[in-house]
Amino acid sequence: MTYDSTLVLDKVQAALGEGLLTANAAENIRAWLTEERYADYAPQVVQHIDDAKWQQLDDVFWTVIPFGTGGRRGRMYPIGSNAINDRTIGESAQGLADYVKEQHTGGELSCAIAYDTRINSRHFAELCAGIMVAAGFRVYFLDDYRSTPELSFLVRYKQCSCGIMVTASHNPPSDNAVKVYWSTGGQILPPHDHAIIDRVMNVQEIRCADFQTAVAEGRVTICTQEVDAAFVQAVVSQRRPGPRDLKVIFSPLHGVGASAVCPVLQADGFTEVEVFELHREPNGLFPNVPGHVSNPENPKVFADIIERAKQVGADLILATDPDADRMGCAAPLTLAAGASWATMTGNQLGALLVDFVLERSSGLTPEHYLVKTLVTSEMIRRIGDSYGVRTYGDLLVGFKWIGGVVDQVGPDRFVLGLEESHGYLGGQYARDKDGALACMLMAELAAAAKAAGKSVHEKLDDLYWQHGYHAEAQVNLFMEGSEGMSRMKALMQLVRQQPPASLAGMDVAAVRDYGTGQRRLTSGAVEPLEGPIGDLVILDLAEPGNYVAVRPSGTEPKVKFYTFAFIPAEQLADLEQTKAEMKQRLERLEADLRALAAQV
Repeated sequence: MTYDSTLVLDKVQAALGEGLLTANAAENIRAWLTEERYADYAPQVVQHIDDAKWQQLDDVFWTVIPFGTGGRRGRMYPIGSNAINDRTIGESAQGLADYVKEQHTGGELSCAIAYDTRINSRHFAELCAGIMVAAGFRVYFLDDYRSTPELSFLVRYKQCSCGIMVTASHNPPSDNAVKVYWSTGGQILPPHDHAIIDRVMNVQEIRCADFQTAVAEGRVTICTQEVDAAFVQAVVSQRRPGPRDLKVIFSPLHGVGASAVCPVLQADGFTEVEVFELHREPNGLFPNVPGHVSNPENPKVFADIIERAKQVGADLILATDPDADRMGCAAPLTLAAGASWATMTGNQLGALLVDFVLERSSGLTPEHYLVKTLVTSEMIRRIGDSYGVRTYGDLLVGFKWIGGVVDQVGPDRFVLGLEESHGYLGGQYARDKDGALACMLMAELAAAAKAAGKSVHEKLDDLYWQHGYHAEAQVNLFMEGSEGMSRMKALMQLVRQQPPASLAGMDVAAVRDYGTGQRRLTSGAVEPLEGPIGDLVILDLAEPGNYVAVRPSGTEPKVKFYTFAFIPAEQLADLEQTKAEMKQRLERLEADLRALAAQV
């Protein structure tokens, strides 16, 4: 395609002047039109300009897609600095290769690569493999849809220099991403993350070998069968003894979960496991899931599965997200015939799993420890205290921080790591959350509860009576595009500088600002705040244990509010009444927070 560059650039300038493009978008478009590194994409950019697709151009060029809590993630589109495409994926792999080579001190350079069922995941995985090979790396490649935790395991198992997982986790079908892993098997942490970002942002040339040629020459090693067997063995090594009399329905939600969860459950002695047929097919469009978003945090994805469970007399439903690093669950409220079913939140599942694992762990000492994030329920800490183990809980959102603590403190006395978004990890075999492990432990827990004549919901009630009633909820406010980013920044500024005087009828007592490392009391006093530095604000309410956390998502265009309600065990009299009251409290908190957000 030939075009008059001066004329095209004039059109961009005119669109900027008419308010059809933001300044950042215009700047990035000019770069893709004039710089040699983007030459292959310039004709498509020109076509969009000729077709006056200014809104589309602004959306995909208004910023450079960043590395968030889980890597580089976003909507797929053939062009654009703010989209997932061959160029942005290629930059990510090239920047990683360049940095790892700089840090390399000897021995073979190697990279582990895996991919999920999403649209273009295989294509992006082959692209990344070709780039790593061209940079001098041996690539260990999982040649079928596989889970993110298996990729983390592969990095450690083959002692790779780094790893790449092509997945957008539980995002909509429009999205894809790369998650980048260090030699530990954990996601990239400071200072490496910022250094890699610097390399990625300054990639000029992307050098890529042909994938099939690299396989034929032995520079890409297909190791799927070997790694599958070793991974299943590693997960099952975390099993706990006990009954296995349980009928389970498992849903991979159109993702990779069946490749990991089913063999793990079978190896652990669970013989009655049915894969839910409507969700069995690996399909990046997630056709049979409400809203086409395969997120086990969403109770709606369980509706059809619950009907099937009632038909066949199942005891438990387990589900994993597309890359099988998160686990969701539904179970009957009691063991009585015809009992109603309900799902559980990530915090509730975490509390159950922590208690289950600690109860069945021998030789616990004060040096044994749990790891959680700041937005994960404090019920975890209270359960840990009751068993005499430590809890590391001052962590930002993102499982990479949990993996980092495991490496920093040492894995020998690590018991369990968990986050409220349905992510759980135990053992030493990986450094990222694992849906297969979580499913195995949850099945063991449910079987043990069943043998004791209780449902998992009743087991959770027992924990509430012991540790106090904890209720948590999330409010997600989507803010798309460049305008949305401005609103997100304005909302975070409002929460920091002009927090509400009260929420749900409770006074705001203090503001914990992890951006500045300060805790500001309503009296005006300022205290130093221990903990990490990041874009997170927590509003402490006057009633102890009740608070709200606010943060912009690192992977999606939204602000997240996390709400926490608590009644101490000694104040519990009627648990069902308390549940109803705390549900109302969380609803009032949500209403007040939405009203606050409407101000920006």
